[in-house]
Amino acid sequence: MKNSTISYKRHRFPQQTIANAVWLYFRFPLSLRLVEELLLERGIVVSYEAIRRWGRKFGPAYAKQIRRRRPSHRDVWHLDEVVVSIAGRKYWLWRAVDQDCSVLDEIVQSRRDTKAAKRLLIRLLKKAGMPPKRIITDKLRSYGAAKRDVMPAIEHRAHKGLNNRAENSHLPLRKRERTMQGFRSAGSLQRFISIFSALRNLFVTPHHKLSALATHIHRIRAMAHWKVATGAVA
Repeated sequence: MKNSTISYKRHRFPQQTIANAVWLYFRFPLSLRLVEELLLERGIVVSYEAIRRWGRKFGPAYAKQIRRRRPSHRDVWHLDEVVVSIAGRKYWLWRAVDQDCSVLDEIVQSRRDTKAAKRLLIRLLKKAGMPPKRIITDKLRSYGAAKRDVMPAIEHRAHKGLNNRAENSHLPLRKRERTMQGFRSAGSLQRFISIFSALRNLFVTPHHKLSALATHIHRIRAMAHWKVATGAVA
């Protein structure tokens, strides 16, 4: 992978500090004020508002660099949707994961219907570049209708018991949602999850790597990739 081309011009803090602050905030269930406190313990005096601005400015660029890794070639897609309340209004977060529970794509939409399911499938096909062998969903009929329009030849299994991977993939975001006391808008949720899921895909150990040594090696490689992606290589 080539070195990051992210520019840190006109920022008085070094790129390593900025990248570390963004990593702490999106990787762990920490509030902005807790990240501010952790940095202070290391002798870095920075406000939580500055950390917020760093996340908003550099987070999408970091996620884009991370996603330049070779895309998943796993051939089974697990799809699910979960409701998120924002300012008293219901939105639906549609998500697709592969066999290793890596997030393939996710999109915030105001509806839970065939049009919304179809939009998710079209985005997935565009990103993956090829259709899957099989998709697995719950029994929401919108998935079947959308599949018939977008990928009619693909096998579709609609069974709640088979879709635990997708359903469990919502749990980390739910935890963050509580820490952040909710989201302010659908746009802020979409921006957050695009960064949050990119970091989780990079750092969370795939389910088939269960030994302590494999987990340790995976984390070392993930951190090395993160430093290259952010340009924070010492």
